[in-house]
Amino acid sequence: MKAKILYENINKDFEIEKYKDEWGNFLKDNEFINPDFKESYIGVMLDNSEEINKVYTSTFPDTIILDELLHRGEKDILLFSHHAMGYDANLEGFPFYNIPVEYLKELKARRISFYVLHIPLDKNGDYSTSMSLARVLQLPVESEFCEYLGSKVGVICKTEFTSVKDFALHVKKTVGHDVKVRQYGNEVIKDQRIAIAAGGGCIDFVGRELSESGLNTYLTGLTKPIPSFEPSMEFHRIAEESRINVVGATHYSTEKYACMAMEEYFAGLGVDAEFIEGIPYMEDL
Repeated sequence: MKAKILYENINKDFEIEKYKDEWGNFLKDNEFINPDFKESYIGVMLDNSEEINKVYTSTFPDTIILDELLHRGEKDILLFSHHAMGYDANLEGFPFYNIPVEYLKELKARRISFYVLHIPLDKNGDYSTSMSLARVLQLPVESEFCEYLGSKVGVICKTEFTSVKDFALHVKKTVGHDVKVRQYGNEVIKDQRIAIAAGGGCIDFVGRELSESGLNTYLTGLTKPIPSFEPSMEFHRIAEESRINVVGATHYSTEKYACMAMEEYFAGLGVDAEFIEGIPYMEDL
């Protein structure tokens, strides 16, 4: 497929003209980045190919993902990612890092393009992060919550589980690794309803909305309190005061199901797609 046509389809289907992302605050500017990308930090970040023979999807453009792509030796392909930067929870402070220049050079030489869909993929919808996570957990969605940069990105779900412990075990079995429970409230899940916001959802404004909702159980990805980031510390103060249990399953594992679901989206456009598995950092918990 012509790259231009593929990009036009994604842009239209996810209405990217309505949004402006925050990557500009952190992304290192260089000659490889598509100038148009700097308007909203959504869409085509690396415009390296005129034809797209296959799409690879990922949660982050981590170097391990890029190594896998380069190892395959393919050209005229697209890397589609939820984020514009790599992720490493072991980094001090901000856990994201810029794609190293040596990789940018090689991607250009191999005619590998890169498309970023952050806020538009978080926005609740068929392929969104929180709804995809709720779907794989088999939790019926009742309503939306958590407004972020103008979009609702969280959901409130009904569950058959009555205890936080049993629910956390279900999450663990689903994502395939340990999870963290910060039991600030009662072990019994109030009204058998759970709030979900995939990714890094322990932020002050989310805590305030949860407190007002009356719910006592919340699932997100990055849950460790971060002393250098006051909105994180305020979230945990609110959660503890409001007796809200917090279940963490890592930033990666709570968002990857949306990127896996995008295989179906690209297949619908007539383009072969494959999800590349990344790393869930337990340090998120």
